[in-house]
Amino acid sequence: MNRIEKSFAVLKENHKKAFVPYIMAGDGGLDTLGDKLALLEKFGATAVEVGVPFSDPVADGPTIQRAGLRALANGTTLRGIVQEIEKARKTVSIPIILMTYLNPIYSYGILEFVRDIQNAGVDGCIIPDLPIEEEAIIAPELERAEVELIRLVTMTTPLDRIKSISSKGKGFLYTVTVKGITGVRNEYDAELTNFLKSVKEVSKIPVMAGFGISSKEQIQEITNYCDGVIVGSKIVDLFELGSLDEMEDLMSVIHQESKV
Repeated sequence: MNRIEKSFAVLKENHKKAFVPYIMAGDGGLDTLGDKLALLEKFGATAVEVGVPFSDPVADGPTIQRAGLRALANGTTLRGIVQEIEKARKTVSIPIILMTYLNPIYSYGILEFVRDIQNAGVDGCIIPDLPIEEEAIIAPELERAEVELIRLVTMTTPLDRIKSISSKGKGFLYTVTVKGITGVRNEYDAELTNFLKSVKEVSKIPVMAGFGISSKEQIQEITNYCDGVIVGSKIVDLFELGSLDEMEDLMSVIHQESKV
């Protein structure tokens, strides 16, 4: 088991849900990455998703796009991010998951990228523009390095395809809760509830819900039907505003014992 599997096993044993915050590496300066990771671990994060800024982020909404542009303006690179994660690993013990599009990996070099993130202590990798039909270009290398490829499904993904995707890997299934890009949403509907129930029924690995989740009430409702949440835009906003008390309060909901 790598750190991701171990973390979810502990949560299941203790009847708890997962909270995975997303941060944009380099937003506010790349030298702040280690401190942000340590703070999120202190606040009780199950794992942290570290975004890599990219010039054409097709899945990202306005908040994360702006954070990516700020990071790029600061001179943030994928190599620099990997180096900072390696430094942070001296004090941070929770799983770290890189979220990057495929182009930066190609530019880096696939074999070199996998080798370096393994050495840095990265536990998982999310590549939203990599379909399962094409993942052979990197999935075997990640598997050999014991770095989990975290795959995504959406509300428009057919159930048989969801079942096939969820049969791969040992980390978790990233379940996109909206038909669109990332960004804070005020409400969800019954369609999402039914979707999460269906995914949970067929998935062999933990099911995490992400995109648009921004309040304790949403987290409490959504985690009735899955194993946890990924919160991005709200966390990015709170870091930019310096609202750390509000961030800690938002994350506190996962410390409550779950009855489902």
